[in-house]
Amino acid sequence: MVDRRSSSTLVLVLTTEANANLAEGLANELLARRLAACVSLQQIQSHYCWQGKLERAQEVQLLIKTSQDQLDALHQTIKELHSYETPEWIYWSATASDPYAAWVAAAVEPVEG
Repeated sequence: MVDRRSSSTLVLVLTTEANANLAEGLANELLARRLAACVSLQQIQSHYCWQGKLERAQEVQLLIKTSQDQLDALHQTIKELHSYETPEWIYWSATASDPYAAWVAAAVEPVEG
């Protein structure tokens, strides 16, 4: 049973990249800039409409864990670094255990100095 009284919020962000190299590069840059605490990568097959055509592509999905405080900077960085003209940008608040949420918050806290 989950004790909902001992949980905190964090933000999950979903985007995709064209291949593993681009996804890993983006993930590493987000981590280096402390905009993400963790980025999970998964190979997927996407089906979508683009410029009036049905498309299908192998992509890598990135699930990014961050804090509300870093969301705007994360969005700007993804727009800056992403290989796609229109990168996927979906985000939502999630409830996590206090220890995990505290780890995420500490991992994305800017370093002073």
